[in-house]
Amino acid sequence: MQGKVLIVTGALGALGKVVADIALSRGARVAGIDHAPSRLPATTERIEIGGVDLSDTTQAKAAIEAAAKHFGRLDALINIAGGFAFETVGDGDLKTWHRMHALNLLTALNTSHAALPHLAASKAGRIVNIGAMGALQASSGMGPYAASKAGVHRLTEALANEWKGKVTVNAVLPSIIDTAANRADMPNADFAKWVTPQELAEVILFLVSDAASGVTGALIPVSGRV
Repeated sequence: MQGKVLIVTGALGALGKVVADIALSRGARVAGIDHAPSRLPATTERIEIGGVDLSDTTQAKAAIEAAAKHFGRLDALINIAGGFAFETVGDGDLKTWHRMHALNLLTALNTSHAALPHLAASKAGRIVNIGAMGALQASSGMGPYAASKAGVHRLTEALANEWKGKVTVNAVLPSIIDTAANRADMPNADFAKWVTPQELAEVILFLVSDAASGVTGALIPVSGRV
């Protein structure tokens, strides 16, 4: 991570915060982009760009350009921003499908599109997306979410092929991440089986590292002990 410039979207969330903190501790410089307001003043090592709707093309591009201007270059984009909804098709609202599409797929598409020219100029340009094990085969109530994450999988593969030799593009596919929100939603679950944010962050940061230069187009399950 030493000296690398990373953008982390959803940087103020449970996973994004862990990824950003670990990267910083290993010598990276990090631009965090989030829908929530920024909390920290900009430094030479870190900048937070808050209040951004990454499903909006114009806002996404402006945030990416602000990060590139602050640090002078970009080496990696980690697309963590997203959302979840559990809703059956028959009893649900079609608006949920649009919302999941916007939160999970459009955010990754817009930021990737804006960042690619900067990443291609790096000696080791990287994109890491967050897919989902649940998108490999959707169960009841998972339709809107799984469809949007399946779109992230296909986006990952398409970008990897289009930018081969210039930027590596991979995705991690977690099962259930051990967060406070997920514990509150599923209080009777066996939390020990879930993948922790720290475990998932290690795989993400490996894919950003020079050691992963030969890996692109991969959809990597990180399912913990489920």
